[in-house]
Amino acid sequence: MSKPGLGMAASLVLTLSSSAVAQWVNVPGKRRTSLDVTTFLSKRRVLGQTPDLDSVTPRTPDGKPDLSGTWEADKAGFSEDLAAYLRPGELPIRAWAQAVTDERNSSQSAGVPTARCLPPGIPLLTSSAVAHPFKIVEVPGLVTILYEYFGEFRQIFLDGRMVSKDANPTWLGYSTGRWDGDVLVVDTRGFNGKTWLDSAGHPATEALHVTERFQRLDWGHLEIQLTIDDRLAYTKPWTVTLQMHALTKGELLEFVCGENEKDLRHAR
Repeated sequence: MSKPGLGMAASLVLTLSSSAVAQWVNVPGKRRTSLDVTTFLSKRRVLGQTPDLDSVTPRTPDGKPDLSGTWEADKAGFSEDLAAYLRPGELPIRAWAQAVTDERNSSQSAGVPTARCLPPGIPLLTSSAVAHPFKIVEVPGLVTILYEYFGEFRQIFLDGRMVSKDANPTWLGYSTGRWDGDVLVVDTRGFNGKTWLDSAGHPATEALHVTERFQRLDWGHLEIQLTIDDRLAYTKPWTVTLQMHALTKGELLEFVCGENEKDLRHAR
């Protein structure tokens, strides 16, 4: 006779397992590789020497650009207003979305989710790299991004899987990638519609689809082209381009939201 509770525990394990797998379809089996992972993580520079940021783009053993490294944004402003560098009238925003943005601005963004320690989504995590860098780790079949901001992370799968149509909506969505020549193209879907695109309050809905094109221009420079496609909030896709530079000293810092927090009471 089985002990009481074992059946319930086994059922819970099976439920959790099936739930995790249900987010993805066409997931291939594990592939063996003879490539040395440490080669992918190497910075390919001599210890103690300052790297030449304009030198050639490092590449992985299979010839793809190696995006690995710690990156910081060149220009401020995108996190405050993702459309800041568009020309007047160029943002294809729908009337209701503009009204929401205006209301959020009038209240000085008091309702921004990050003020309540809710995670920033995509693209806010990327555009915030002017103050909080992120680290890319590239290994065969997978690109991982570790964000200093809020201590978030992303997994970008390059193994051919697709996001399930009934995947549980999340703050950061589900990311898959493919190579287009020397450009890594990342598609992210499955958002929960609760995030703001920026501090200005441009809204996003569950229909949000973000396309990112990562191109390492040389050793020390990375370009990320962001395309926002949310037909419920915007009449057509719109694109901005972020320029990044490599950080050669230091590491990501711990970010603990809510520790010694003194601001929220002023935002109510």
